[in-house]
Amino acid sequence: MKLPFGKKTGSDLPAPVPAKESPPPAASKSLALAKTVQDIIAPQSITLDFNLLKLNDRFYRTYFNSIKRRFVDANWLSALINFDHSLNISMFVYPVESKSTLDDLRRKIAEMEAEISTDMQRGRVVNPSTQAQLEDALSLQEQLVKGIERFFQFSLYVTIPAESVSELETTSKQVTSTLSSLLVESTPTALQQAEGFKTTLPTCIDHLMVMRNMDTTSLATTFPFTSSELSNNEGIMYGINEHNGSLIIFDRFGLENANSCVFAKAGAGKSYAIKLEILRSLMFGTEVIVIDPENEYKTLSDAVGGDYINFAFNSSNRINPFDLSTLTEFSEENELNLKVQSLHSMFKVIMGQLNPTEEALLDRALTLSYRMKGITQDPATQKRTPPLMEDLYKAFIGMEEPLALSLADRIEKFVKGSFTGIIDQPSNVALKNPFTVFSVRDLEDSVKPIAIFIILDYIWTKLRRDLKKRILVVDEAWYLMRYPDSADFLYGIAKRARKYFLGLTTITQDVEDFLSTDFGKAIVTNSSIQILMKQSPAAVDRVASVFYLSEGEKHLLLSANVGEGLFFAGNNHVAVRFVASPDEHQLITTNPQDLLARREAEEKAAAAAAVSPEENKPARLIPSAE
Repeated sequence: MKLPFGKKTGSDLPAPVPAKESPPPAASKSLALAKTVQDIIAPQSITLDFNLLKLNDRFYRTYFNSIKRRFVDANWLSALINFDHSLNISMFVYPVESKSTLDDLRRKIAEMEAEISTDMQRGRVVNPSTQAQLEDALSLQEQLVKGIERFFQFSLYVTIPAESVSELETTSKQVTSTLSSLLVESTPTALQQAEGFKTTLPTCIDHLMVMRNMDTTSLATTFPFTSSELSNNEGIMYGINEHNGSLIIFDRFGLENANSCVFAKAGAGKSYAIKLEILRSLMFGTEVIVIDPENEYKTLSDAVGGDYINFAFNSSNRINPFDLSTLTEFSEENELNLKVQSLHSMFKVIMGQLNPTEEALLDRALTLSYRMKGITQDPATQKRTPPLMEDLYKAFIGMEEPLALSLADRIEKFVKGSFTGIIDQPSNVALKNPFTVFSVRDLEDSVKPIAIFIILDYIWTKLRRDLKKRILVVDEAWYLMRYPDSADFLYGIAKRARKYFLGLTTITQDVEDFLSTDFGKAIVTNSSIQILMKQSPAAVDRVASVFYLSEGEKHLLLSANVGEGLFFAGNNHVAVRFVASPDEHQLITTNPQDLLARREAEEKAAAAAAVSPEENKPARLIPSAE
């Protein structure tokens, strides 16, 4: 009997296949080891769509780009390189033989000349696009023939990764808009997203071959090696790079010199930025000395256990400007002559302008003052107790000359008058703390330049005794720039600081006073780091001329918010935003609102912690009557 179609009898059925036994553990281990690298890195799923690619849970879209611009300048692709989103960018360069290129150019030039000639014969207006192309072709032909340029084919592809389709669409619009502003036409690789994705992988294989002609000069401008990055493996964090959100990490001592200067209007955040640098530098073992005209560094000094030295009439801290560094045994420099030269500059600030005769008398009196203490050119004598202001006064009186008596009258107020006690006593200040602040807030404005000069001279004298990594911060440096001699002294420190492993930081809000002298400009040129923050419209042109700023950078300085500006380090500069952690902010802020809020919080905390006397008494056990 014939069975119905599709059915089999039991005898026709195949014999049952015995179940496979699971391999032993050793066999499974060998199978696992047999996996290739492709097996490990391969995605779990791939989805190809018309204009996107999905790998696992991430979405990708690739664009090929046609460059429509006629001229390019250096770093013209920086907007794409520094785009604020992760992008995979691939560039392919294909050299082309000059002979074939010249043949094609010759044929193309003949076609364009024929088209222009025909239009002119028929009375038509010549196509301006054809005219421009002909000029470019003739110029390129000449350079190729002379060997000045070479010919290349250039491809540019961009792949955009995203976590979702909406993010991909948003980022795609931003990228295409950015490229459009560069006169680059972006086209998604429709139906070729897989090839586009593979093209932007680091395999150096171009699967799309969409190319554009370029000569050597034009091709050099596309190299992405001028990205606005300013990060080193060493140093401290200064702030956030506003071009691309990266960190600005820099070591000022790794440059040709460690000097820096800061220019900003009042309230722009210049002291805030420098206090951030100080706090972070202290963590890496750098000693810091600050000259503070406004008591802005006291909170920071108290927090880190620094020495806060108040230089005022009612203070017990004294500095003798006649002190020597006692380095004559180890240095080739003549310490006494160097000190006398600095004292000349100091007394010009104190006495005013001196004529040659008065300068000669001052020099004679200074030498006599040291000689009266047994200090001469002999290095062995220069460790003795130095003279005081009173000794110089006596030296002038002892000359018995009218001009000498006039000079004595000019310094009498520091010896017997209203300024007694400031600079006429032996020094009792020691630079032993990693963080030392000299405050001159309580002095009159007329005395501040003198006090700052004396403190600077004392610091400069003492720090040469031992070689350490140090930063010297001179806040409101315009006080010194108003006087040529003190400006010259500050410039001398800036010029010689590198020799003593010192970084000088000058901070000023009065740009005109600082840059009006040659010494101020010289300090800027001898500073490897410059920080420019918000400027007033009256000063921005002067700053722009000194630092060669573009119009965009000038606009940035005019419209910058507090804590924003430009950061120059060597030949590089970027827009910066100085950012502090909440704990750092509490230590360095001088904003009155923040200070009042902190004081109120401290008062509330103190009130909450206070306990009434009755509640504070210890409990007493009362024995029972039994």
